[in-house]
Amino acid sequence: MNCKFNLLVFFLICFKIGTCQQVEVQTNYSSSGDCDFIAYNYSGVPLYLLLNLADLQNTTFPGDLPFVKKLSPGFNTLFTLLSFSDTVVPSFYYEIHWFRSDPMANVNLDFPYLIPFKPGSKVCVFDVKNIDGFKGRKQLDSWTATGFYAKSGQQVFASRNGEVVEIAGAKRNELPETWYNNWTNCITLLQNDGTLICYRNVVNSRNFQTGQQVYAGEVIGKIAAGANNLELLVYHETSNKKGLFFIIPQFVVEEGRNEIVNSSTEYSVIHPYSVRSLEMTKRERKKVLDKK
Repeated sequence: MNCKFNLLVFFLICFKIGTCQQVEVQTNYSSSGDCDFIAYNYSGVPLYLLLNLADLQNTTFPGDLPFVKKLSPGFNTLFTLLSFSDTVVPSFYYEIHWFRSDPMANVNLDFPYLIPFKPGSKVCVFDVKNIDGFKGRKQLDSWTATGFYAKSGQQVFASRNGEVVEIAGAKRNELPETWYNNWTNCITLLQNDGTLICYRNVVNSRNFQTGQQVYAGEVIGKIAAGANNLELLVYHETSNKKGLFFIIPQFVVEEGRNEIVNSSTEYSVIHPYSVRSLEMTKRERKKVLDKK
């Protein structure tokens, strides 16, 4: 086969925050002239890749664009552009961006979140007046957060399933390009729908490591010393200029009843089996919920 590889393939790899490389995309041609796309996620946590293709010649994309995929840490296969000809390889232009959450997340606004405290306890909700410092000095145009009054040392439970992607203690490291936010004493989980949930004023009392799976209703930490509340932010990054999209979660307030919680209202905490098991496999339910 007389394949000519001297054509100019344009590509743009947008894989940096500051000077820290997180994602790299590579294209490899096979002996048959097809082009394989692969990606390397150099972080220790999942990231989302958004890839756009343009000026396709001698090939077609096998799906919808933009292409979005959750990248596991390390090596990831993406897709293959098949050649229409035995003598001419595909040519194209592509552009990529990476995100810490799903930029195309299809969020179920009615999903039931557990109130993140011990079942049987009572908690009171308050209005969060600001989230200063969440993104450093940058002022967000719009945001929403849920606040619960709490006591230092009080256990905090996961509101739904997720993977630990960041644990911030009283002090942060010197690599701000890896931060999910600028707050201290907070734990951030990547949820199954591609959104992030940040638990503020929480310290890691379970010796969790990034990459670990957390299940709804499991203890994730405790209220930090000197803190008197817990703030929850549920959000995801978007591919447009707005940057972040915040979600107002609905919490389980009674068996079979979920609602957006109201400030100055006291709630009795329940963690129904039916809600805890929603995002679990049969094996996970047996391991986590049905253990004796």
